[in-house]
Amino acid sequence: MKDNVAELERPLETAARPASSTAAGSAQTASPPPVPRKRPWVLALAAALFVAALVWEIPRYLHSRAYESTDDAFIEGHVTQISPQVSAHVARVVVKDNQEVKRGDLLVELDARDFDVQRAQAAAKLAAARGRLQQAAAQQAVAQANVGQAQADLVFAEANAENAGADLARNQSLSQTHVISNQELDSITAKAKTSSAQVESARKKVVSMQAQIGAADAQVVAAKADVEEGEVEVRQAELQLSYTKLLAPENGRVTRKSLEVGDYVQPGQALFALVQPEVWVVGNFKETQLAQMRPGQPVEIKVDTYPGRIFNGHVDSIQSGTGSRFSALPPENATGNYVKVVQRLPVKIVFDALTEDVHLLAPGMSVVPNVKVR
Repeated sequence: MKDNVAELERPLETAARPASSTAAGSAQTASPPPVPRKRPWVLALAAALFVAALVWEIPRYLHSRAYESTDDAFIEGHVTQISPQVSAHVARVVVKDNQEVKRGDLLVELDARDFDVQRAQAAAKLAAARGRLQQAAAQQAVAQANVGQAQADLVFAEANAENAGADLARNQSLSQTHVISNQELDSITAKAKTSSAQVESARKKVVSMQAQIGAADAQVVAAKADVEEGEVEVRQAELQLSYTKLLAPENGRVTRKSLEVGDYVQPGQALFALVQPEVWVVGNFKETQLAQMRPGQPVEIKVDTYPGRIFNGHVDSIQSGTGSRFSALPPENATGNYVKVVQRLPVKIVFDALTEDVHLLAPGMSVVPNVKVR
């Protein structure tokens, strides 16, 4: 029975086996799918991009070799702070914000009434001092005249005394021969003594008059000093009065005006700034960029405000020290841990020519200078 069953199953296996073998053979004989080819335009595009990159980068590389550039650069200029030198109320403001002014133009006028009074007082004091000087000079002249008179009186007294002495000597000889009486001799002797006393009095008067000349001279010197002091006070008062008119020290543009009529201002108070037309560029280059940089080298200046314009300039000077060295709190590298940081040095760049039609170049504007170092 079992043998019959085995014989029945054997044909079924042989019938199924050819189908599987046929499928395997067909799978082995099937060809692989074709590999997709790269399209020619892709290769052309890649080659074009590579060539464009070379065309773009080679000039940039050559430019970087010949130029040094920095974006840490700004326009600088002369900025003058206008401040009063006296305390007063503002009487008139002549200028407005961003107004162009010329050297010597009136900017602000302060109340000058108090200073007018001070000048008048100084002028009156000066006039009084000059009057005292004239009086002292007159007294000096009188004293000199008195000295001359006293000297003349002394000469006259000496002559009388000499004459009286001669008379006394003659009459003494006559008295011994009893030609004249004793009474007459006594009278001549008294006259001689009186003449001698007059001489002594005249000498003392001369000394007194000479002392008066010295006093008069001292009064003249003091009066001259008073006159000079009065002249100084007048000049000081006039100077203080002139300070009530604030004039433009240079040509420029009024900026940041912060005063109005009626304000009370103090000496040194910033009223507004005057920006002069002269400008230049300060570029803060890294210290590693300065090996080939020298004064006089040409510079191409790009101002951020005007992207389509290039200004020409040249290197004027390089600061003798880094910016951090001259800061308010310079670093102290000898303490604590040290981390090396590339420093920057300010380089002053001057414009070659700025015509009147050039757009506004104001201090603080950002620029990018390109210095040709090779």
